[in-house]
Order: sequence, then C-alpha cells, then structure tokens
Amino acid sequence: MTASTSGLSGLRRAGAVAAAALAAISLGVAPGARAEAAAGAPAEAATGALPLGDADLTEVTTSRTLAKGVTLTRIVRGTEPAPADQINTTTRGPWVVNVLTIDPRTARGHLKATYGPDLAKVEKTTDLVRLSGALAGVNASFFTFTASQLYPGDPVGLGLFGGKLLSEPVTDPAEANFVVDANSNRALTGKLSWSGSVRNRQTRATLPLEFINHPPVVPAGCEALADQTQCTVPGDVVRFTPEFAAATPAGAGVEIVLDRRGCVVRTATTRGTALAADQTSLQATGQDTVALLAVAGRGCVEQTSTLTDQDGEKLPLRRGLFGVTGRYQLTRDGQVVVPDGAPGDSFFARNPRTIAGTTRDGKIVLATIDGRQTTSVGTTMDETAAVAQALGMTDAINLDGGGSTAMAVDGALVSHPSGSERAVGDALVYVDGPYRSGN
Repeated sequence: MTASTSGLSGLRRAGAVAAAALAAISLGVAPGARAEAAAGAPAEAATGALPLGDADLTEVTTSRTLAKGVTLTRIVRGTEPAPADQINTTTRGPWVVNVLTIDPRTARGHLKATYGPDLAKVEKTTDLVRLSGALAGVNASFFTFTASQLYPGDPVGLGLFGGKLLSEPVTDPAEANFVVDANSNRALTGKLSWSGSVRNRQTRATLPLEFINHPPVVPAGCEALADQTQCTVPGDVVRFTPEFAAATPAGAGVEIVLDRRGCVVRTATTRGTALAADQTSLQATGQDTVALLAVAGRGCVEQTSTLTDQDGEKLPLRRGLFGVTGRYQLTRDGQVVVPDGAPGDSFFARNPRTIAGTTRDGKIVLATIDGRQTTSVGTTMDETAAVAQALGMTDAINLDGGGSTAMAVDGALVSHPSGSERAVGDALVYVDGPYRSGN
C-alpha cells in the first residue's frame, strides 16, 4: 500500500470544526506556461504548466478558496476548439481541468465516500454532494452500471463506508484503491486484498465467503433446478447487509438470515428477503448451498472479514474509514506507473477522467478532466498520469471516468460532462464540519 505519510495503521484521528466562507482569488493568462494567481497564493497542488499538447499553448488558471484549507482551481489549456474529427489526436487541446485541494493541516471539515439511499441504486454526483450536506465532491468508484438493471450502483471493487466493508476489493490487478480516514483527512492509495469466512461456533465448521453484497450466480447447467442442493457444480457464497437494497437478490438457492449476534433467525430454500437494520444474511447457489446449510443452517456463526494492503499488513476497520475503487495506479512515490494499454483499447484512449491522490506533504487532491468534446478533448491514461504528476500527486489513482466524470460544488456542476450528468454508484465528498458516525 502506498501512502504519502506512514502506512495504513498510522491513520490517526484528528478533531475538526466548521470551516470558513467562500473567497475568490484570481485569474491569470500566459502563453506557453500557466498563469498563476496574482492577488493571492496559487493552488498548492497546481504548479507549472500542464504537460499536455504543444509547449506554446496558452494556459489560464483560476483559483478560489471554498473553505479554510480547501481550494478549487480551474485550468484551461489551449484557446481554440478542437475539430470534432481530431479530438483523439490533436496536440492543440483544449483541456479543461478542475482541481479540488484539501490541506488536512488547516481544513476543518472531512472527506468521505458516500452513496445514495442504498448501495445498489445510482445517484448523480450533484445529488450525492447535496444530500450529504457537502461543500464539494467528485464521482468515485467503478460500478455495475448497465450490466445490472436491478442493481446498477453495486460497486465493482472496494466499497468501504464509515468502517463498514460493503463491497470487497476484486482480485483484478488493475484495481487501485483510495482510502481516507475522515477523522484526520489522511489518505493513501494502493491495492487492497480481502478474505472472509463463516464458522459455526459449536461445530467449528468453516466456509469461505466469496463476495459481499453482490448477487450470486447460479451455475451453468443448474438454472432450471429450483432445489439448488441438487446441483453438482460449485456456486457462490455471499454475505448481504441491510445497506445493499430494500431486499436481498431473489432467485434459486439458499438464504440464511442472522441476527446481530450471528444466530440463525430463519432459513429459506429460495433467495430474496428484507433485512432488519440489525440483521445480515448469507446466500449460496449451486453445490455451495449444501455447504452453507451444513455450516450455518442452525445455531450461531462467527464471520470474519479481513482487509490487507499490498504489503500483507492488515487494515483495521474502524469508524471513519472510507475507501473507493479505481482502475490503475497513475503515480507511486512521485513516479508514473500506469501500464501501456493494448492496441485499440478505448479505455487507454482520450476520455473524461477523475483522479484522486495525495501530495508529498499530505494534501488530498481530487481532479476532473473534461473530455470527448471540442471544448475539452480529454486525456489518455498516459496523459492522465502526467497531469496527476504535474499537479503534485506523488500517489494517485484513476477513478471512474468517461460519462461518469463529474465535480460539483455546492450541489452544482463545475465540470462539464460529455453528455447529460450520469447517475453513479458513489462519490467522494468534502463536508465542511467534523466527522461524526453516520453524517
């Protein structure tokens, strides 16, 4: 796990109180370099011209203080709209970059991740900022989107909210995570791993968990079996929490509902039920239904859920810890580390981008790059990493981008989406006040 300060276990709690008022700073223009604020200090995470396009491009920077320790910077590089057929190739831009910088040493609020009414729904970034009572925010995790009509907001990877692990990191090596302690605004990036299990307290029989809050799949060849215990093909074993949706996924399989002590409330040979606030459930499909009934069909169970960083160190889950999922680390220890994409891979081509990272002195930087437009062409993955490095992010990851990219301040967009604003799974938001559990 890469951190701008000491490791995950060193994330400390720090008090925070309400923050200050909005104050505009400046506007500057200069050919071939960034024009910095003339009437006040420039944004600390934005230094030097962006390494995008030709060296002679004009770059305009506007900065304003949103609250004590929180600065919004807008950078426009290039002055002429791009020809529509040259968006992916032009060296003349333009590019529009919005940068939110949070200095934990002086900021009085907190950064956290948030989602809508439940984990499986989607909401616009502007709505997530507004509903959180936040000052500003950006879209965050990759999510199921159109792959699931019932559960489009389901995160594809890490979803950590207030110390509750609601979605496990995936094993895909491309996944990169951003973790922040809302108590201290200390953040880090890297790759987390997860393991989980359920064990019967009396018999000590144990069964590995495969997922948290993701609909299990009925194995191929067993779809027609109403009684999944007759299936001879391994299926899935999944833990569900009340935060997932109004009800757990319905379908063939087995579901066991547990109370807050881990004791069985009810067992069903089909899946799908509403959970009370103090309940969880375990679902299984395929051959794993037999194993689940044997381990957790009666009595009480213990559940384990362990997060570890890329160095194998355990990450304690405690109040105030939040984490979201991106794809590909952009910078690590100040160096660009993004891989080369396969030829023709559109993910690595120019797209709108959202970035989260930290500077060497511990500031948090959230940035969006508008794209797929003649007024802002977007960036390739290599260009995105170069921008993150130029903005001072020694450690940064690529969050969900494309049509999801959005930055909002006071509930209104400051970025310009490539279409209408997309509803997303979750967001990183800065709330101008101290962190309290549940806020």
